[in-house]
Amino acid sequence: MTTTAPPEAPADCPLCPRLVEYRQENERLEPSWFNGAVPSFLPEGGEEAVRVLIVGLAPGRMGANRTGRPFTGDWAGDLLYATLLKFGLAAGEYDKRPDDSLRLKHTMVTNAVRCAPPENKPTGHETTTCRNFLSSRIEALPNLKTLVCLGKISHDSTVRALGARVAAHPFGHDTSYAIETGGRALRLRSSYHCSRYNTNTGKLTTEMFETVIGRAAADVGAA
Repeated sequence: MTTTAPPEAPADCPLCPRLVEYRQENERLEPSWFNGAVPSFLPEGGEEAVRVLIVGLAPGRMGANRTGRPFTGDWAGDLLYATLLKFGLAAGEYDKRPDDSLRLKHTMVTNAVRCAPPENKPTGHETTTCRNFLSSRIEALPNLKTLVCLGKISHDSTVRALGARVAAHPFGHDTSYAIETGGRALRLRSSYHCSRYNTNTGKLTTEMFETVIGRAAADVGAA
C-alpha cells in the first residue's frame, strides 16, 4: 500500500483533465465557491486521534465543492453528520457550512475522489488516479481501526488502496471485513451511499445507515 503521494491533494490538482475542466467551469460560474480538491475533515486531535475513517465517493458540486468541507451543504451531509452526532463520533451542531460548530471525534471524513466530477460520476481512471491520495491518507493515520465506505466505488477503491482483492471483499450494505495491511489489522465496513436518491427510493433508510455507523462506533468504543 506504500505510496509517495501526500495524504491530501493540492486544491488545484492537475492530474485529471476532465475534472480540471469541470472545476474551471465552476470557477467561472461561481467564483466565490471553494472549487478545488476538497481536503479531508479532521477531528479534534488531528491525525493521531483518528480511529474511524469515513470514505465517501466525491465532492458534490453544490455541497463540498461549494463549501470546501466533505459532505457539507448537501443532503448526504444531513444524514451523515446527524448519525455521527448520534453515535458520539461528532459534537456541536451541523449547520451546512464549514464555520459551524460541528467537531469530529475520533473520526475523519474524506472522499475516494477529491474533486467534484460531472453528474457525481468519476470515471474509473479518475478513481484510480486519486487512489494514491487515499492510500497515503490511510497510511498517515497511525491509530486507525475502522473504515466505513459509502457506496461501491468508494468500497472498491478502498479495498484496492489497502492492497486487498475486490473479488475477495465484495461490496454490500453492512458488509464487514478484517483486512491485514502494513502490519496492522483494520476493519472495513460498507454502506449504501447516504445520497438523496438512495434515501428517497428507500434503498437506504435512516435505520440501515445508523446500523453501520453504530457498528463502527462500537468498534472503537464510542457507542
